[in-house]
Amino acid sequence: MKIPRMPPDSIQRVVHVDQGAGVQDPETQKPDTQDPSTRARPARALAHGSLRTTFMDLIGRPPFAREYEQWLGLGRDKLLDDLLGGEEFWGHWWSEQLYYFLLVDNFQPVARATKEIPGKLAEGRMDYRTALHRIALTSSFDQRNPGADTFVTVVMEQFCGLVVQKNRRDLESGKRAYDGGKGNFLGTLVNNQSEVIEVCVNHSKASKHYLEREYQRLMHGDPDSKVLANQARRLHRDTWKYLATTRDWLLSEEYSQRLERLEPKSNTLFLKGLFVDLLDRLPTEDELEPMRTALDGLADPRPLRSVVVRLLLDSGRAKIPEKAAITDPTRWVAEKFQRFLGREASPDELRVFVGTFHAEDCRPETILYAFLSHPEYQKY
Repeated sequence: MKIPRMPPDSIQRVVHVDQGAGVQDPETQKPDTQDPSTRARPARALAHGSLRTTFMDLIGRPPFAREYEQWLGLGRDKLLDDLLGGEEFWGHWWSEQLYYFLLVDNFQPVARATKEIPGKLAEGRMDYRTALHRIALTSSFDQRNPGADTFVTVVMEQFCGLVVQKNRRDLESGKRAYDGGKGNFLGTLVNNQSEVIEVCVNHSKASKHYLEREYQRLMHGDPDSKVLANQARRLHRDTWKYLATTRDWLLSEEYSQRLERLEPKSNTLFLKGLFVDLLDRLPTEDELEPMRTALDGLADPRPLRSVVVRLLLDSGRAKIPEKAAITDPTRWVAEKFQRFLGREASPDELRVFVGTFHAEDCRPETILYAFLSHPEYQKY
């Protein structure tokens, strides 16, 4: 049985941010329709692609089936009202921070107090800076970066974005403090390892570096330096401005442009997306971590990703209809383009897939495998 192949140009993103019947163009909307919490132009309706991508950027997974029904056609601003600052948003944020600091696998923090941090963030009992400070104070962070030279170097680079080769004096001062001595570290007198961390976490350069890497994580591009500097100064004065800044980004024209292009999925995002797309649920930790570790260990994880797709399709856990139960193959295939790839199928693609579907030895699993193992599914 030959697996259907999409035309070569199908890898290109189809613009999807403007779809939605009855939605007024932002250029012509009246001022009194604007969301009062932001100066950005009102968001256009969420189409399949923009809905799927926004979910994955914000909470690290595609929408569940009920969420597609709930949000399709509504404004992006309304979705942000629901997702930003929620426990799932902060849970994804926390996982991304641990990954950034390489605190995964054997170095993942396991203390109960640490695992409660996303909940505290969602409840407003902790700000992002305090959460990052807690990361640096964990035994996992200390074990991941053993010794004065490594520890101080990592703290300076990962928290403040400093190049230690250009800041040798601060590095040496931090190392002395790490070993119990005294030093003038980044303009502050420090006496121990804990004070080195505190100075870095609360430094103005840390606010700017954090905001820059968050912009790159969420917007998949580099920010305007002047705009970022202003936002970083505001954030440094008031750490609670993080969510408002994120909201401004995601309602901006820059994010609309991001929605028109494909970005690679991380291995974690690929696996979570695959489970949601096939099982309408997230993988358990026991399901996720071994597969993520295996994929992370490969320079090119794409072949193994295809194996994972096949294993999940053949596991019997996915709700795949019998071929005879699919009375309208064209509609069924078109829905898979919308759900899995976030776009409409071209006439040529529909012709190829539906033609393959009608082949005697074709099963629905064959069609699903073609979608989920295709290069376009590796991006979002």
